[in-house]
Amino acid sequence: MTAPTTTNVVQGDAHVDVQAGVVHGDINFYRQPPNPSPEEQFAFALKYLDARVRDQARELIEKAVAGGYVTTEVQFYRLIALLSGRTLRQLAPEELDRLTAISASLPHLDDHDEWAAGLKVIVRLLAPVSSAETDLVVKEIDALNRRQRDGIYGHLEALLEGAMEEEMWRKSVALMDSQRTAGDRFNRIWKFFHPTPVPPRTLPVQPAAVALRDWLRAGAGAAVFALAVVQMIVLVAAHGTLDPFLGLLAGLIGLAAFCVGGADRHYRGTRLRAKEAQIRLPQQRRREAPPGGFARNVDQLFERYFRRYVPRGADRTYWLDQTTGIRRHLRDEVVELYREQRIEADRVAWLVRHLVGDVRRQWEQDTLTAYRQQLRTPTRTRLLRVGGLALLTAGSLWTIPTVMASAPLSGTGCFLLAVASAVPAVRSSFRIVAERRRVVDDQAERDDKDAARWAAYHRWCHKLSDKPLDTEMATWLESDRKVLVDRAMRQYRLRPSHVIAHAFIEAPAPSCKKARYPQGPWRYSRYRLLLFLLTDDGVRQINIDLDFETAASHTTQRLNYRFDAVAAVRIDGIATQQQTFELTLFNGEPISIRVSEPENETLQHDENATKIAELSLDAAGLSHTLHVLEGVAAEGKEWVKHRRHRADEKLAHLASAIRGLLD
Repeated sequence: MTAPTTTNVVQGDAHVDVQAGVVHGDINFYRQPPNPSPEEQFAFALKYLDARVRDQARELIEKAVAGGYVTTEVQFYRLIALLSGRTLRQLAPEELDRLTAISASLPHLDDHDEWAAGLKVIVRLLAPVSSAETDLVVKEIDALNRRQRDGIYGHLEALLEGAMEEEMWRKSVALMDSQRTAGDRFNRIWKFFHPTPVPPRTLPVQPAAVALRDWLRAGAGAAVFALAVVQMIVLVAAHGTLDPFLGLLAGLIGLAAFCVGGADRHYRGTRLRAKEAQIRLPQQRRREAPPGGFARNVDQLFERYFRRYVPRGADRTYWLDQTTGIRRHLRDEVVELYREQRIEADRVAWLVRHLVGDVRRQWEQDTLTAYRQQLRTPTRTRLLRVGGLALLTAGSLWTIPTVMASAPLSGTGCFLLAVASAVPAVRSSFRIVAERRRVVDDQAERDDKDAARWAAYHRWCHKLSDKPLDTEMATWLESDRKVLVDRAMRQYRLRPSHVIAHAFIEAPAPSCKKARYPQGPWRYSRYRLLLFLLTDDGVRQINIDLDFETAASHTTQRLNYRFDAVAAVRIDGIATQQQTFELTLFNGEPISIRVSEPENETLQHDENATKIAELSLDAAGLSHTLHVLEGVAAEGKEWVKHRRHRADEKLAHLASAIRGLLD
């Protein structure tokens, strides 16, 4: 066994961390209706086949056939699903029997039917193809319509041996290489892992909160003041002159003007202090939210985006210091809005970006503190307040002598009673008016915020509207895998005919993102791949890190070992919790890698954790890989010979079954 070129990053107790997964809402891409018809079962089988979930596709196609839905298209994909990614000698005996039975049941294949033409080509591939016939068979495949041609090149490249295998592999790799970047992959693939954004919410406006004592002071004070004024009017009338009436009227007008101006000034001051509190640096350090919770994750989102969205020309440290209060205020609002829904923080990331972007925009436009200008006391308010106070004073000085002259004792009492009742009544009325105005302005601000957030939400949803289908993700992943196999064979100077079988072990890479459709397999943003190339000389193992979002990959290790060097192959753990693949060599440490992670996400109402795990492992081709490696571990190099010998008899029956179809 050759020495590794780098450290084995997946050996021993290697740990794979996966970020919280995304389940894309109530998408019905894989969700079958209750009691599906055979036609519906077949339609969903095609989706699973395109997603490389071959076992599920085969199961649904067989159900459709059992239900009486048998057409040339069904039979075409029935063979595709059965043979996908495998040679004839890799089929189990019962699968070879099924293949023989299917071939024997096929009707006359008419070239005028596109699906029958595709079926005829597949049947032709099942029979031995000589070197002289290679070009003819390739021409027949290329003459098919695109759907049939891509199905054959995309799934049956490993079916043949010899010169035909070389040509099929070349065509298949060329097809997959062209599909790696199809559908604007690099601008869309990240959207698959992005969670469905939660709709925007805004805090409701707090209703006017006026203390009972303010209502009592305002009401009682106004009533007492009115009684005192009426009594003073009686005393002035008893004097019999008009001038005191004019003074009393002037005083009342001044009091009204003072109340209007004073109430406006009081409200502006109160609202200004409330606004300043939202941006003021906190006076005391806030206790950290519990790790891993929604609040802590929202904290991290605000920290991340405030660091990222620095205004043009601003120093990052200064920007962060000056926006500490705003950051805390916005963070508290988001936490309060969404905490009780038990949603993932990533679903409100769009809202955090919107809020931070809005703060940056206001900073750049120098409107972050525009409220200070808006809440400045206007000249009109000052004139009303000062002028009203002056007029009140003048009117009082004008009227008081007359009142005192008419009734010194009662007149003095009425004046003092008016003053004593007016002061608390006016103060309480200021607070009442300010609270009512606060509700009106808060509602206007809430409406503006709500409109802006909904606009941002719709923009983000529109940006995510071309999220890839799961079948597109599967096609891109299969393309990456096939290109990596071809690259590995070139590195080892191997031709496809030199490779008895190739197999992958797929595992999520550390800190990767994962997502799936309901009833679909998990997809990961980054993979750790173990590629095994089985040749007559032994096993070539290549460990590869694949960044699925960028299609970038790099080899972390290359190992060569004989068949008899494989001591054991096993899978430990439960699929719904955690499974670990372990390959043990006689003269080396075990090669261990986690192939599945615990299912911590909330399942849809019609989902089963075991089924989801099986779909994910099916899409990863784990059963095929285990079958190959377990055979090697059990029988060594003899496994290849025994496998071929056991298949030859079955293949002879198959050849007899299809001979009549090719005549």
